[in-house]
Amino acid sequence: MPQARVIPLHSDPNRVVARRADARVRVPVERPAGLAPVRVVRRPAAPEPGPGSVGTAATTTTTGADWERRLEELLAFLGRRLTGDYGVDEFGFDPEFTDHVVLPLLRPLYQRWFRVETTGMSNVPSTGGALVVANHSGTLPVDGLMTMVALRDDHPAGRYLRALGADLVFRTPMIGSVSRKAGVTLACNPDAERLLNTGELVGVWPEGFKGVGKPFKDRYKLQRFGRGGFVSAAIRTGVPIIPCSIVGAEEIYPLVADLKPLARLFGLPYFPVTPTFPALGPLGALPLPSKWYIEFGEPIRTDTHATADADDPMLVFNLTDQVRETIQQTLYRLLAQRRNAFTG
Repeated sequence: MPQARVIPLHSDPNRVVARRADARVRVPVERPAGLAPVRVVRRPAAPEPGPGSVGTAATTTTTGADWERRLEELLAFLGRRLTGDYGVDEFGFDPEFTDHVVLPLLRPLYQRWFRVETTGMSNVPSTGGALVVANHSGTLPVDGLMTMVALRDDHPAGRYLRALGADLVFRTPMIGSVSRKAGVTLACNPDAERLLNTGELVGVWPEGFKGVGKPFKDRYKLQRFGRGGFVSAAIRTGVPIIPCSIVGAEEIYPLVADLKPLARLFGLPYFPVTPTFPALGPLGALPLPSKWYIEFGEPIRTDTHATADADDPMLVFNLTDQVRETIQQTLYRLLAQRRNAFTG
């Protein structure tokens, strides 16, 4: 079986151009050195809507020429996979696999099922390292996947989000391998700092399993943000912290009970019981079609601090609390503007 090239991380990655297939425009995209340009399907750029505004589903007209082009791209992609003519970085990230396999599978959820609306994209830098810090919820970590789609499709620079995941993700058969290819890496400071130092956009969900597995009655109440390791990583690398607030994920799998004996049996942090699972079997795994809003807040600078400040527990605590409070207040504001969990 052909092996992919390993592309080392660079502090100054080559800038190449990827075509928005539906918008017919060209936009600069950050990509690792040595990788061939990849055609990316995105929605046309639109003014940023606010919560409570009427979202418009993306509509595209597929012509015969479109089908021919897509078939040509698919055959070319398959050919490169068979010959090993593609690249991955040192963490296993495969941009071409992400653009041609992972994101197309997620876009129907993003565009039509959850009808995600984003605001504050201008707060996310187009180049260089930054740390996106978001609230976590929903019984299954779908919010992380939707944030990845948002930044790739709706950000002007089409940025990849390098998410930090728990070790459980990488212990799970198939999911661990696909996650690596999609840019997810282990949630530890050395990996986070290496990615940030090389100009990557890194995503972290500090609530962890406490957030994603909390009861429905505690929805939109942020849990503890760990020990602030993400703040230390940001200070050491001097990158901005981007607070990210997600509304809508709490309603996709309302967790009404946790079967702890089954959780221990399967080695899981919790075993969820929702209104549809396990009562409806596999059908219960279908998320409810809630209306989503994702807002990226103003960056919190860390380059004004010395590297040694990353070891100051009081400073780290204060910055962690600032990020947490910013996200919590934004959630309250978005919820106050939302009329209905499923219609927006």
